[in-house]
Amino acid sequence: MNLFNVEGKIILITGGCGVLGGSMSEYLLKQGATVILLDFNENVLEETITKFKSISKHIDGFLCNVTDEKNLQKVSDKIVEKYGRIDVLINGAGGNMPGATIGPTQTIFDVNMDHFKKVVDLNLFGSILPSIIFGKVMAKNKSGVILNISSMTAQSAITRVVGYSASKAAIDNFTKWMSVELALKYGDGLRVNAIAPGFFIGNQNRDLLIDKETGNYTDRGHTIIQNTPMKRFGETEELNGSVHYLCSDASKFVTGIVVPIDGGFSAFSGV
Repeated sequence: MNLFNVEGKIILITGGCGVLGGSMSEYLLKQGATVILLDFNENVLEETITKFKSISKHIDGFLCNVTDEKNLQKVSDKIVEKYGRIDVLINGAGGNMPGATIGPTQTIFDVNMDHFKKVVDLNLFGSILPSIIFGKVMAKNKSGVILNISSMTAQSAITRVVGYSASKAAIDNFTKWMSVELALKYGDGLRVNAIAPGFFIGNQNRDLLIDKETGNYTDRGHTIIQNTPMKRFGETEELNGSVHYLCSDASKFVTGIVVPIDGGFSAFSGV
């Protein structure tokens, strides 16, 4: 029996059309899983599904707003009607907003509270609501895995990204809380974990790390590299091994953990 086998599992991925979520989706399709993408942008969703059909026929997708409870419930009903169950939920949707990021010449007192609230809504409630809606299906079947996406910004104070940091720190606590709740009340077949990526260059943080004009690292990018023992940024596919493990039965006695995938950033004191 291969405990690492994910073939045939029904895996939902919110934000599955993004850089990190897209990499996870592609990888899991290649491992034989049925991957269901959930995204709010219809054009991007259709384009991604078309692209992934060249990898596997076991790809599907639904328009979904992860902060809209009624919309999530409708999507859940459609998925259950079509597939009968949900094996894994990966809460990959998230992001940041300019007003919730403190500029180089700004202070915390300049933060845009409306943007701050929207960032918390997307990153925190955009994981809590899908966990509750899709988690009900898992609880009914007494089997399922929820995988949240945390961040190095949750581990310690990383300057400027205050809204993102606060929401991801809350994800760590929610991961632990939900793991205990489900195991105590629905049994050992339900697990909730998270991964905490270190620094990966994506669309949302590119301008903070890479100078547009020169293509070189910004001062912030250099600081990150100096504090990463492996002396480089991560590659998106380097998340996939941990994702695979946590989605599979190889981790069936693992719940409530947050796995750093960061090149040693969280272990390094800086000296």
